[in-house]
Amino acid sequence: MKTKKVSANVVALVVALFFAFPTYWMVATALKPRKDLLSSGYDLVPFSVTGSNFATAWAKPGFLTALGNSLLVSLGAVLAAIVVGLLAALALSRMRFKGRKGFVMMMLVAQMAPFEALLIPMFLMMRDLDLLDRLPALALIYFAVTLPFCAWTLRGFVNGIPLELEEAAMVDGCGRWGAFRRVTLPLLGPGLVATSVFAFVTAWNEFLFALSLINDQAKQTLPVWLSGFQSAFGTDWGGAMAASALFTLPVLVFFLIVQRKMVTGVTAGAVKG
Repeated sequence: MKTKKVSANVVALVVALFFAFPTYWMVATALKPRKDLLSSGYDLVPFSVTGSNFATAWAKPGFLTALGNSLLVSLGAVLAAIVVGLLAALALSRMRFKGRKGFVMMMLVAQMAPFEALLIPMFLMMRDLDLLDRLPALALIYFAVTLPFCAWTLRGFVNGIPLELEEAAMVDGCGRWGAFRRVTLPLLGPGLVATSVFAFVTAWNEFLFALSLINDQAKQTLPVWLSGFQSAFGTDWGGAMAASALFTLPVLVFFLIVQRKMVTGVTAGAVKG
């Protein structure tokens, strides 16, 4: 039994190191001086450290503007997807209507559709509606992309809350909305946090739609802004890695803040689907 536990811990450690190594390499490259970036060896630990790459990334034109655009689009899309997804999850979990199973299957199919397959139809639709180069249009697309995931995931959390709790609250004098607000909604807190984190990461990292639908540099998001470190004269790898580290910082800070509730929500959502 002890040998199995040690083996499982070793495997888990190897997997964790495998997935953590790209992040470590990104930060280590961002801290290297320019003369050490294109060396032929693999320096896992930089012997000389500099902050000039981060200064270059911070001073690059458009960083704060792209940061604000990404926050505006991602937060707006995720907030709308969480609200609509929660209402859809309540209807799918608590109500019995004709076509409910088919609708749930359609949500699952929508989650499986790759972004690349939706690019051309979305572009043509936005062009016909004269919504190109508009941040609300990009937020609308992110909302449509993250909504099936939010509704599907929150449905699992709602299924995990016994209906008898709401019925007991209604017996005590609460209406249906009052029972949801006083009983169900507080219990859904961890699930809402976990779902919003995954949806936010999806919208925050999206590159293809932002590149295709937004041509105005003043409306670029951070993933598109990051591609500016590549030019006809080469790639500024130090600046690109430093900018990538800054790009991941908001998500990392948000994740650390809600980590405890997120873990609780993920494990709770796995009980019933």
